[in-house]
Amino acid sequence: MIEKEVHLLLVEDEPALREATAERLVEHGFLVVQAESGEEALERLADFAFDVIITDLRLPGIDGTEVIQTALEQYPDIVGVVVTGYGTVKDAVEAIKRGASDFITKPFQFDHLLHILSTALEKRRLKSENAYLRSQLEERYRFEGLVGRSRPMRQLFEVLETVSGTASTILVTGETGTGKELVARAIHHNSPRKNHRLVALNCGAIPENLLEAELFGHVRGAFTGAVATRAGRLEQANGGTLFLDEVGTMSAGLQAKLLRALQEREFERVGDTHSIRVDVRVIAATNSDLERMVEDGSFRKDLYYRLNVIPIHLPPLRERRDDIPILVKSLLHKLGQQLDPTRGDVVFSQEAMRRLMAYDWPGNIRQLENVIERALALTPGRSQIDEGDLPAGVGSGPARPASVDVTLPEEGVDLQRFVHDVERELIRLSLERTGGNKNKAAQLLGIKRTTLIEKAKRLDLDREGGSQGSGSAS
Repeated sequence: MIEKEVHLLLVEDEPALREATAERLVEHGFLVVQAESGEEALERLADFAFDVIITDLRLPGIDGTEVIQTALEQYPDIVGVVVTGYGTVKDAVEAIKRGASDFITKPFQFDHLLHILSTALEKRRLKSENAYLRSQLEERYRFEGLVGRSRPMRQLFEVLETVSGTASTILVTGETGTGKELVARAIHHNSPRKNHRLVALNCGAIPENLLEAELFGHVRGAFTGAVATRAGRLEQANGGTLFLDEVGTMSAGLQAKLLRALQEREFERVGDTHSIRVDVRVIAATNSDLERMVEDGSFRKDLYYRLNVIPIHLPPLRERRDDIPILVKSLLHKLGQQLDPTRGDVVFSQEAMRRLMAYDWPGNIRQLENVIERALALTPGRSQIDEGDLPAGVGSGPARPASVDVTLPEEGVDLQRFVHDVERELIRLSLERTGGNKNKAAQLLGIKRTTLIEKAKRLDLDREGGSQGSGSAS
């Protein structure tokens, strides 16, 4: 008996065979509709999305080949089974090539038909589940333009989901090119303020004597060149979000004015005495060490605490090298659509990918994007980018594994315990990345499969379920 309702269309011009087969199928839980010709079958298909179609190839009028082809065109996920006589097996094989799930020859045993249907439906279920899981993985590895599957990025996504719904001020830190503005946009577009504006201001890109007017606005005649009253970025962001990039470059005087605006939720335009009240969420970002700047007096301590309500740190690309393949795939798709949408999917060779993962990326994701754009531009018409297509410095020299960043605490370390923890984490990560496939996990670690199994048991990873997954492949 099948576990859920399966709607089946049975197309057969021999009444006795059709009715007998339909009766047995109903006994096994199928919901069967009969059709005695190809024309009737097409009418049924036009009105209803069946799960399964079983059709004889040799039919009067429209034959089974056209029926199965029409069914698959209308419903790509339909399970199509072809019934054929001995002399038409070649035609049945052709139907399989066009997408039919299987065929059965006359005369057939009903148990054989039942087995074919059960197998085909199970394959369809697994295909559907895999498609769903792939979509879920894509969602898990992305957050509003941010891409990553490493532990730091998964933790970041969790934080962003939590803080997006709040109104708290956020300070985003990280090296140049790590995607600080992307984080600000992700937070804004997942917040209650998403229907209002996100206004960005790069404090380091505007001369100091103009930054105050750019932030707070000015009235006509406030300074030379102020020929009209103008709203500043803070006022433009009212009801929404203000993103202040490179906030560490602000002068001391402007820091004081920004602090007052954040505390009082009001400010004056340059040259004006009228206060303007605003409701703005502020997200600040910097690649400077603000704590050090507070200590040396170049950044106000009270402003630092006002901005650093919720700190978010973006790791550099060299600390999440396992994100590089998924970043490359995402950037290839994005840049490929921009440069040449007709080119199709482009991939990096394994050697080129190894070199990308071995490089330290001082410019982080922004530099990676530039390298990929350059490679695409210089390889028109090609479907694969090789190591020779990479710029000097990135593609030169042997590909090397990532260096290990180890520090020795002042109080020392328990070396045996430290090595145990590192080994355990590497095995856990290898099993996680390969979906529990021990053969592939062992290859990643450069050890034998039996050695990995032994270590996983010794480190209690089997008990946690970390080594479970691809049963037969494991």
